Amino acid sequence: MASDHSPSIHAPSIIVFDVNETLLDINTLAPLFTRVFGTQTVLREWFAQMVLYSQTMTLSGLYTPFGELGVGALRMTADIHQTTLTEDDIAELKERMSSMPAHPDVIPALTRLREAGFRLVTLTNSASSPSPTPLEKAGLSEFFEQSFSVETVGKFKPAADTYQLVAKALSVDMSDLCLVACHLWDTIGAQAAGCSAAFLTRPHNAILSAANVPVPDFTAATLTALADEIIAQKQS
Repeated sequence: MASDHSPSIHAPSIIVFDVNETLLDINTLAPLFTRVFGTQTVLREWFAQMVLYSQTMTLSGLYTPFGELGVGALRMTADIHQTTLTEDDIAELKERMSSMPAHPDVIPALTRLREAGFRLVTLTNSASSPSPTPLEKAGLSEFFEQSFSVETVGKFKPAADTYQLVAKALSVDMSDLCLVACHLWDTIGAQAAGCSAAFLTRPHNAILSAANVPVPDFTAATLTALADEIIAQKQS
């Protein structure tokens, strides 16, 4: 449902999509974690570690590509669980991360937004990759006029510079952008940088109610419902 936060006065014209988990289904990595650790629940532990240390690197003024942090986080998680990790396991992680499918609600939502006249781009913590890219493999690249990577600024989301790079590259104001993400830390960063934000409550993600935490401009459980809310604001 929509939040009780008043919609931004300036309706955004460009929708900026997070990629991993928002568009692409990271649950397709689960078989690797089930095989290595005996349970797929470690997938969420690993992903949280990868995000934590990406943000730690940025706060420390350091940068390592997201994929390399992912491999390092997997090795660290294996050490924590006293589990043996092989090079084949690392290779499988890299392969699975590069070929995650789109969630079922993605193409219908992107189609609605494009037909409603919005410009669509992506902004990901992942480094750019040669063709075929993960978005191309998932059949999504045709929807986006540009795909941005934080490697351009050497910082990870939610650093303000990551969102600003999109506005600068497109020669628009920050208020012209609306970030769509299923991670609240991402929407918080976007709003703090001057964007509006749409929060997708996919499983394992929820609103954080605490003082000074920005409430997303839009909130919904599916990307199609979120798209409908964004379109409705434009038409109001």
